[in-house]
Amino acid sequence: MIGCRCAVCISADKNDKRLRSSILVESETTALVVDTTPDFRYQMLRAEVKKLDAVLFTHPHKDHIAGLDDVRAYNYFQQKPMELYANSLTEEAIKREFAYAFSDKKYPGIPNLNLNTIDDKPFVVGDIPVIPILVWHLKMPVLGFRFGKFTYITDANKIDEEEKEKIKGSEVMVLNALRKESHISHFTLDEAVAMVQELGVPEAYFTHISHQLGRHKDINAELPQGIRLASDEISLLFE
Repeated sequence: MIGCRCAVCISADKNDKRLRSSILVESETTALVVDTTPDFRYQMLRAEVKKLDAVLFTHPHKDHIAGLDDVRAYNYFQQKPMELYANSLTEEAIKREFAYAFSDKKYPGIPNLNLNTIDDKPFVVGDIPVIPILVWHLKMPVLGFRFGKFTYITDANKIDEEEKEKIKGSEVMVLNALRKESHISHFTLDEAVAMVQELGVPEAYFTHISHQLGRHKDINAELPQGIRLASDEISLLFE
């Protein structure tokens, strides 16, 4: 048994009870998620997502792809493959980790997956336009995504100048802020605040938060106006 008595673990605040980072993006006709975390199945059940058209992947780390097998439920009810959008690095990891889904002789009931290779060029999923944003997770290229006025970036500690231009003009941004102390591949809290302010985004939420950061309520009290920590099941509506 693993025990933890840190302030966040024992907090009674529901905002301190966070699952792994992922988002659901919906239009009138299309639903997609960004990343299939180890919590994917529970996240979809909790949000009552009955229709899912596609999965977009940010990068190949296990905490962002491990739940992919559970798209098989959508295969069954929708009677079609799940469309996956990933860069070549992430594609390689998906084929390696879920090799049985890509074998020549497929066992009945395994996930039915259709890989679509993406890079930094815009594309469309259903009726949702997507602008990929290349960011850096130390030396690993990671994809953030802009959907209209909303930008989502996780697992980054550097954004090149040309990619920052893709973000400017966003009304809302979600960005990773792991902890206060320096980290080799994630923005710290201060670095994330500085990035949001540099980009001029008026409303921002921080995600991919470590327990080392502290309690939700305490950290929110320290943040500038327009910036706060994200919490599970937060909803944003755009025209």
